[in-house]
Amino acid sequence: MHLYQTLCNHQEKNRSSFHTPGHKNMAGAFPSDLLELDYTELPDTDSLYEAQGAILQAEHAAADLFHVKRTVFSAGGCTLCIQAMLRLAVPDGGKIIMGRVIHRSAINTLALLGIEPVWVLPRPDAGDGLPGRIYAQDVEQALRKEPGAKAVYLTSPDYYGVLSDIEGISEVCRRHRVPLLVDNAHGSHLWYVGEGLHPIQLGATMAADSTHKTLPVLTGGAWLQIAEERYTADVKEAMALFGSTSPAYPIMASLDLCVDWLQQGGQEAYGQLEERVARLKMLAWQNGIRQPLGACDPTRIALDMSSIGMTGKEGADYLRRCGIEPEMADGGYVVLIATPFNSEEDFVRLEQAIRQIPVASPLPTMKETSAPPASQVVSPRQAILGASETRPVFFSVGEIAAEAACPCPPGVPVVMPGERITEKAAEFLSTYGISYIKVLK
Repeated sequence: MHLYQTLCNHQEKNRSSFHTPGHKNMAGAFPSDLLELDYTELPDTDSLYEAQGAILQAEHAAADLFHVKRTVFSAGGCTLCIQAMLRLAVPDGGKIIMGRVIHRSAINTLALLGIEPVWVLPRPDAGDGLPGRIYAQDVEQALRKEPGAKAVYLTSPDYYGVLSDIEGISEVCRRHRVPLLVDNAHGSHLWYVGEGLHPIQLGATMAADSTHKTLPVLTGGAWLQIAEERYTADVKEAMALFGSTSPAYPIMASLDLCVDWLQQGGQEAYGQLEERVARLKMLAWQNGIRQPLGACDPTRIALDMSSIGMTGKEGADYLRRCGIEPEMADGGYVVLIATPFNSEEDFVRLEQAIRQIPVASPLPTMKETSAPPASQVVSPRQAILGASETRPVFFSVGEIAAEAACPCPPGVPVVMPGERITEKAAEFLSTYGISYIKVLK
């Protein structure tokens, strides 16, 4: 009962949830009997990877809602959607253009599928200490340098809510006749925000939605959205290649229920949330707390605590003392995820914490979030699957990394598997508190 009791103990703290999952454990978010429906593949319950009955009908209802050619359910999180998306777009391996802000699941999939990345770096225009955003001009340049690239893969929004120029990038991809794949893990709700900020609405070919992060879905629930017919035929086969043969039915049912919830009141719920979060952000600005600049998810709250003399982790500890549990904290920022399932009490509690927070002189911030990418000596597949050993970072300079070193997720990874570790990369890793790294033998 160790884990069960720990979860019960955390629940008793009664903190306001500004973290995933999107349903915030709110009573009434799901039917009371949902967890009693933990069934398996039976003659009348359908099967996820061979869907012909209720699951297929639920997926078609979701596709109709989002005006896409196909929506498929995942009970294996956004990771399974990312794996399937890459398999569909680059089934035989090869090079693709990739934004350097990238989740580890995508990096591991490169190794499994024999894909070689050609990196595009974000421009650091969202503020100090943030990775920034990818621009269409930079993707255009990368595609011209690598005319054989088979796809473009980006993460937008990032953990801080910063949005890349998906609309402009999608136009570039159409001209070069390559699909645009978007890791939209933190933006499942963006269909209902503003005038529509979801990558599919902005022209992406496929998008992986980590639905449980911001919508009323059980943890592990996700959607793969497909806008072009040519990728629909093999999608179930692609998911079955990576997914568990025992997907959880309550998770899939929660995805189905979420579609109904969005149809009935999603637009109104997110309109109200935008207004509420806007007032809270204004209060933070008035109290001297900087936030990301430029195009961002209007519902994501990212507070630069270094602007008032705290590290992000110190700011997170302060919020916990105020009865608030944030999503993430790094050296400078605290990130909070708000959804329509946060109560007014949650927002009032957060506002009171912001009003009462002690303000001091700003801390120095890092102008760069990572070292420049080093030379790619071997492919990610060779690096990750090859024989390796763990070494102290400063004794690894000149060696080939056998893993991705992402010291400040969701920042730009300092080292990718297959790259030679530079002295500057080792300095960055040490600064972020990483002392050891796996290298090829």
